[in-house]
Amino acid sequence: MASLPSLAISGTPHRLDADVRKLSPASVPFERRLSYQRSPPTADGSWEASVQPLDAREALALLREGTGVESAFYVPLLQQCVETRSLPDAQVIHAHIIKTGTHEEAFVSTSLVDVYMKCGAPHHARKLFDTLPRRNVVTWTALITGYVRNSEPENAILVFVRLLESGCYPTNYTLGAVLSACCARYSIELGRQVHGYMVKYGIESETSMGNSLCSLYSKCGSLESSVKAFRRIPNKNVISWTSIISACGDNGDTELGLTLFADMLSEDVEPNEYTLTSALSLCCMLQDLSLGKQIHSFCIKFGCESQLPVKNSIMYLYLKCEEINEARRLFNEMDTVSLITWNAMIAGHAQMMNLAKDDMAAHHSGFEALKVFQKLNRSGMKPDLYSFSSILTVCSGLLAIEQGEQIHAQTIKSGYLSDVVVSSALVNMYNKCGCIDDATKAFVEMSTRTLISWTSMLTGYSQHGRSKEAIQLFEDMRLVGVRPNQITFVGVLSACSHAGMVDEAEYYFNMMKNEYGIKPVMDHYACMVDMFVRQGRLEDAFAFVKKMNFEPNEIIWSILIAGCRSHGNVDLGFYAAERLLELKPKGIETYILLLNMYISAERWQDVSRVRKVMKNENIGSIRDRSWISIKDKVYFFRANDRSHRQSAEMYALLESLLQKATCLGYVPYKSVELSDKEDEENSVGSAAATHHSERLAIAFGLINTTEGTTIRVVKNITMCRDCHNSVKFFSILTKREIIVRDSKRLHRFTDGRCSCGDFGALLL
Repeated sequence: MASLPSLAISGTPHRLDADVRKLSPASVPFERRLSYQRSPPTADGSWEASVQPLDAREALALLREGTGVESAFYVPLLQQCVETRSLPDAQVIHAHIIKTGTHEEAFVSTSLVDVYMKCGAPHHARKLFDTLPRRNVVTWTALITGYVRNSEPENAILVFVRLLESGCYPTNYTLGAVLSACCARYSIELGRQVHGYMVKYGIESETSMGNSLCSLYSKCGSLESSVKAFRRIPNKNVISWTSIISACGDNGDTELGLTLFADMLSEDVEPNEYTLTSALSLCCMLQDLSLGKQIHSFCIKFGCESQLPVKNSIMYLYLKCEEINEARRLFNEMDTVSLITWNAMIAGHAQMMNLAKDDMAAHHSGFEALKVFQKLNRSGMKPDLYSFSSILTVCSGLLAIEQGEQIHAQTIKSGYLSDVVVSSALVNMYNKCGCIDDATKAFVEMSTRTLISWTSMLTGYSQHGRSKEAIQLFEDMRLVGVRPNQITFVGVLSACSHAGMVDEAEYYFNMMKNEYGIKPVMDHYACMVDMFVRQGRLEDAFAFVKKMNFEPNEIIWSILIAGCRSHGNVDLGFYAAERLLELKPKGIETYILLLNMYISAERWQDVSRVRKVMKNENIGSIRDRSWISIKDKVYFFRANDRSHRQSAEMYALLESLLQKATCLGYVPYKSVELSDKEDEENSVGSAAATHHSERLAIAFGLINTTEGTTIRVVKNITMCRDCHNSVKFFSILTKREIIVRDSKRLHRFTDGRCSCGDFGALLL
């Protein structure tokens, strides 16, 4: 007898049964024929079988009609359906099972319910389940677990109730699935009922049940109950410790989380990668780099440092703690980079924009985030909703409209524009960049809107001086049943203030308190005071302040002072100034406002007093900075800056514009300001600088962009009155839209008008 050929399975040779005389599909047992396909003959006429599973239809075709089939023979075929998520193949196998009568076996029917659920067809699973003559607890559990997996927790709970009514007793796996359904619905009351059932039957102390309870209470925001459930677990495993440490992070109790992590180590429980990731997350929340480095050492000690989730967490820790070079080193050394890694780098740089000590550092971080996003696109991976929302936030901070528009196009192409998080970030980006029409279009095209979406668009209308649109949008929001919050009402009241709609403002202010039960905060009062001041109703403004339930802050007194200066009521202005000085404000712009008022009234003793307070409070010098982005490059300017190669051209253009503006009615306004020289001691002068930084940035933009292009400038402090007035004339003379976003608000200059309504409460 000739020797039998060997089968090359996973690189290890195997031999067929000795009684097989001839290798043919008909002679090989059925279960073996399900596991391989014949490959083409080799050069010497022999052949080897590969381990490529047969297609379900091919495998079933090997059976002759009437051939008896054991239920176990369907197992590899059903498993293959799960792996490929092939619903049609599962239905074919189901039909064959019915044909052979095997469906009456509980094992087979339960397997089919499970397969349908894993193939994303809960309707098919339920239809099969309802026709079963006999069901055991495994079948019930398969249906409940399947509903949870397919994001139908309500159905999972209803099936659990039917299980109990049928007299069947759930297992630990059943109860674990039901608790997962309660988590998905954030239903703590129902979870407590399930907890009571577990106590009744004495299974609460089982480790897996305790872990599930710990997760349930954490997800529902009850950290205290979560800790109690954890304490009652007699045999805590690493999952128990990880669950409670993660729960502390989710609920904001970082100190307790780190204490529990230390307790875990003291009890000689070895953490896994998920435990260490949770502990690193707590260090991120605390921005505790020292402790984070210790946990980094633990990662190395326990051999988890190479795990990608741990690497991502370590890298993000360094980013959060502003150790950017160390974060980049870790990023560059990674052999495998996941999308989570890319997103962490982008989000980390975005957060550093807010944490940066100065404006140049903030913008540097922003442009680094844009570079990381570009590298992500070139890597072959596709950005997700977190990538897009983070990078759109960066574009908002940078006023990087060109990059924002490119990312908008990419979200459309990738399909992520339909996600409410991405579309909301897009609306916010266009609003922050001064493109209110584009923001409106993006908002209208949103398939789903949240409170954040409505509020963002409403605030955008208010900032751009479109008060009627803002109020109409607010009414539309109420009409569709969206409940406004504190921030929404700030936008509404601000819109009323811009338009001088006193009656409407008072109506919405009362609505906020009486209809929605929202207690007014300082921002709401500031909007109302600003409105009265704009109308010149200073007495009403001061009367409104006296009705407040708390002491006015620096912003409200500054609004009153600016209003008194604008409307010539020096007595009330001096009263407000005295109240402001009592607060010992820290903002340097506030002191400039005071100095301007006292100097214009020639109250030199008060000028000297303010300067003394500034010295005692160690108020530093004001640093006037503006920047403009053109073709992916950022250009920074200081007051009277002559360091740029086009300085001569810029100054010539400004002088020409100012001369022409004078003919149109522009009158220069001089105010006091602090020295901007970094290497000199703080000093105060009485003459304004010839050109503040935003003027130079605007001139640079006019020279280096094509006719008709919108000029977008960011300024680190408030625009002064003179610059605000002159830029209005610049918009007429150049026929350009000029957008300046300063530290207080966005100014959109078009045809000699500004979106702020020509009243800046803190204009210097």
